[in-house]
Amino acid sequence: MPDTQTLRAAERRLQAAQLASDVAALDALIDDDALFTGPDGALLSKQDDLAAHRGGHQVLRRVDEHELRLAVTGTTGVTWFLGEVEGVAGGVPFAALVRYTRAWAHDAVDGWRVVAAHASAVG
Repeated sequence: MPDTQTLRAAERRLQAAQLASDVAALDALIDDDALFTGPDGALLSKQDDLAAHRGGHQVLRRVDEHELRLAVTGTTGVTWFLGEVEGVAGGVPFAALVRYTRAWAHDAVDGWRVVAAHASAVG
């Protein structure tokens, strides 16, 4: 049965994959139908996210977690990440304190996978 420990491990794998632009790991951790709401309100698909990492459009240099909260109910999980991220997007350097909220689904074959996410700048 999925629990907060396995969800925390999945969140950690996701953060590591983002930092490494590991497209194969991201592909495994993100549901094919996932949608992401960016800080500007734009909706992005899984394919948009993978393409940004694959093509070097988005490169994370640092992810410093300040807080991580988790909830699991049945096969559904939610993570709330607060931390500093730094990198380059579209050739423009950025650094920000952000809050990511991610909805996860768990099944026996794929384990935890992100099905929706939202990012907001804090402060």
